[in-house]
Amino acid sequence: MKKIALFVLVALLSMPSYAQKKKSSASKATTSASASGLAKIDNLIAEVKKGNFQLTITENGKEKDAMIVKAADANFKPTNCKLSSFTAGGTKLYLLTWTETAQIKTAKKTEDITTIYSVIYEIGSKKQVFSNSQMTNHITEVVSLGGTAATETQEKIRRDGFEFILNPDGSVTQKSKTQQNKWVYDATKIEFVKK
Repeated sequence: MKKIALFVLVALLSMPSYAQKKKSSASKATTSASASGLAKIDNLIAEVKKGNFQLTITENGKEKDAMIVKAADANFKPTNCKLSSFTAGGTKLYLLTWTETAQIKTAKKTEDITTIYSVIYEIGSKKQVFSNSQMTNHITEVVSLGGTAATETQEKIRRDGFEFILNPDGSVTQKSKTQQNKWVYDATKIEFVKK
């Protein structure tokens, strides 16, 4: 019986495995991590430079101008940084998205905070025309049960802000559990206005 079990095990391990490869879907309008910055598209580079997270505008490969997104310290490590372009109200706009994570840890409580930022720029006027942030806080806490030595671990998730959705027509939708806002681009005001 042991020989049969061993034979079956060896036969199963020696059988070749086949799997389908996932097709990579690359968008021409969106780029992420590049050698010279966190994200790059057209003549824009998202990068951390001189203590600032910024969009650098280049001309013929050289820095022409920059728009500061936010001040950045040594701990600033954005992930999933992406730049994409789209048209709204006949104007070409650029969407910069990135994620920041932080952890707050004490003896009985751990908070893993993830914040997703979405910022839209109009490069011609060098203006930020829309901004959104969505925070998710995953809390793990050891709680005492009724004053006894017994404890249990509880997990909670708290959400703050709105989910950002860029619609195919160039409008923006913000969603939360209880609210939904729709914004459209007004080219004369150079900003998004609530619909």
